[in-house]
Amino acid sequence: MHQNARMVRVGLISDTHGLLRPEAKSFLQNSDYIIHGGDIGNGDILEQLAALAPVTAVRGNNDAGLWAQSLRETEILRVNGVSIYAIHNLAQMTIDPVADGIAAVVSGHSHQPVVSERHGVVFVNPGSSGPRRFNLPISVGELMIDGSSVSARIVRIDA
Repeated sequence: MHQNARMVRVGLISDTHGLLRPEAKSFLQNSDYIIHGGDIGNGDILEQLAALAPVTAVRGNNDAGLWAQSLRETEILRVNGVSIYAIHNLAQMTIDPVADGIAAVVSGHSHQPVVSERHGVVFVNPGSSGPRRFNLPISVGELMIDGSSVSARIVRIDA
């Protein structure tokens, strides 16, 4: 069956550590889906994001307490036949994304924004949009899904 040809936008955010900046919320508006790469900080952030679009979130190493118990360490979001794998710490990934048919891997943890491609799989860490750490940028990201094609970009929100 032919899928709807409309481009799908997946907003990416990670490492909010309890701070959802207005610039990050503004960037994530008009997303079809949102993925939070962990170290969320509190459940209120997920509620605010869910008011913008359906949220897929993973538990980060700093996410503790009752609100975080229902979060898993990994999730897979499927969008029009495209699979996106989310994990907080990329170093803990135990799957083979190529063998498992994953088109994109979204992570967090390092606070360093990066987009790379390995063996046809797009890897994205949107960086941190929470409290500034060291001299790392404050950033968010997005995946654009056009049919089976996936592209990613990072946007600094502290410029």
